[in-house]
Amino acid sequence: MKETSVLCLLFLISLLSCTTNQARLTVSPSSSQFFKGDFVSLSCEEDDSSAGWTLRRNTSKRQKTQCGDGWGKPAGLICNISYIDTWDSGVYWCESREGPISNMVNLTVTGGSVILQSPVLPVMEGDDVTLLCKTKTTPSNLPAAFYKDGSLIRKQPTGHMTIQHVSRSDEGLYKCDISGHGESPSSWITVTGEHTPTPPPTSTPPLINTSIPAPASVPLLLHMLISFASVCIVVLLVLLVLLVRRCVHRKPEADIVGEDDIITDVMYSDVKTTIHQQPIRRSTETDSAVVYSAVRTEDVSYGQTTIRTRRPRL
Repeated sequence: MKETSVLCLLFLISLLSCTTNQARLTVSPSSSQFFKGDFVSLSCEEDDSSAGWTLRRNTSKRQKTQCGDGWGKPAGLICNISYIDTWDSGVYWCESREGPISNMVNLTVTGGSVILQSPVLPVMEGDDVTLLCKTKTTPSNLPAAFYKDGSLIRKQPTGHMTIQHVSRSDEGLYKCDISGHGESPSSWITVTGEHTPTPPPTSTPPLINTSIPAPASVPLLLHMLISFASVCIVVLLVLLVLLVRRCVHRKPEADIVGEDDIITDVMYSDVKTTIHQQPIRRSTETDSAVVYSAVRTEDVSYGQTTIRTRRPRL
């Protein structure tokens, strides 16, 4: 019965450790760059909203602050920033009470006049990606030059460029330039396969100093830690059950040991008996006989016995 309970407990713990929900952080409008003063809405999307996801961020001024703590206005799983400023640039993510975090989004807020609108989330390999170079005050159909990793890709007369059927080789830092208006900040575009998401390489220059690891590695690490802790708990429970059973089995042995102690209280007595065999010739033989008795100390009585040999009359 005890073994069945332990197996059931092991199954439940394994089931709980394997059902860790994963949220996804979305940004509206879908862009990684914004002008100072824009309205931005961030939300933690998940099927099970009871996980208690909290939106957090790292900026150059403060680390790991949540929505409502000096920035943004929380509304359930949504955080609205009515007037985004340059110091709001940083890394944003969703975090649950259980520990796992969502994907990370790097937002850049500029006080300049040109931004590059690019996908804020990783794009699927084979999809088409459109980049838009826009200004804050003038129409967004001005001629623009697009760059990848510092090298010119092409110049577009309408201010937007489409990359068809993207592949892993299209990953990199993109920026744009509009003559007479300036250059946009750089944004990283991630291309991922259908089932094998990959984080940006470590060579990507971060905009700020962040202490949070890559989004793909953190949930895996936490899942491994939770599984390891579950196994340790199960092992401790099994050891506890075995210890209790061993203590229970030791009690009858203790009773047997008590009886052995009684048996060891043995007293030995040496009785000498003299026997007269012939009427004329006396011969006394001593036959030593050892009598053993298993008695208790309180049952012992002492006495002296004298045996005399009676001589026959002649």
